[in-house]
Amino acid sequence: MDLLNPKINLDNVKHVIIVASGKGGVGKSTVSVNLAISLARQGQKVALVDADLYGPSIPKMMGVEDIQPEVTMIGDKEVFFPVERYGIKMISIGFFVSKERPLIWRGPMASTAITQLLENTEWGEIDFMIIDFPPGTGDIQLTAIQKLNLSGAIIVTTPQEIAVNDARKAASMFEDPHMNVPVLGIVENMSWFSPAPHPDEKYFIFGNGGGKMLAEEYHTKLLGQIPLVMEVGEMAEKGLSIFNQSDKIVVDEFEKMAQILLNSF
Repeated sequence: MDLLNPKINLDNVKHVIIVASGKGGVGKSTVSVNLAISLARQGQKVALVDADLYGPSIPKMMGVEDIQPEVTMIGDKEVFFPVERYGIKMISIGFFVSKERPLIWRGPMASTAITQLLENTEWGEIDFMIIDFPPGTGDIQLTAIQKLNLSGAIIVTTPQEIAVNDARKAASMFEDPHMNVPVLGIVENMSWFSPAPHPDEKYFIFGNGGGKMLAEEYHTKLLGQIPLVMEVGEMAEKGLSIFNQSDKIVVDEFEKMAQILLNSF
């Protein structure tokens, strides 16, 4: 055991998977939410942790931003009870702070906060815990990597070169010998656009092949390619699940991702 970085006790959680990106705006939270829902739909007990303390979006996307978790004291420890929807237990700093006010925290405060969210939440038995990382490679990421027994990381990118370059930095962080977190696969978001009147046509408006190239570079899987579908973003804004009424290609891609993960463990 590393006495300077003791592990967080998550003994009842079988697999902890990080969803990360090198830059913002590539759809990392969209992937986190819909992968979590897809795993729950396949009978798994799922937890979803919003680790993006400075820009939490999970409460909004899951349609629970006006709900506050139950908080109680057990001995001298403050314990959070996760909010549940779509069969998923979730926690986010967004439940505890005003959405109008920014968090002005230095790294150590943010690291302490993410540790408390993980350690003080009453999770129960969980098969898969999905952690939605903030973009980049900062203090929050390093704290989680050091303090958790991770099953692996999923890297989200869009096809264009600048996004792939940033995603490469995130993948390199996990594969650093001091981190040693396996990269389970790459998800390419906004892969192409198909106009509704011409569903067989594909327009690669953000470039083509970036996700596949990155997967080959890191000798890992291209887990999925998510097309650019306006309805996905609209439903996230409304806190609705894509699985009831969204584009079948998008739903199929997330269900395929979930099955690949299930087959990996």
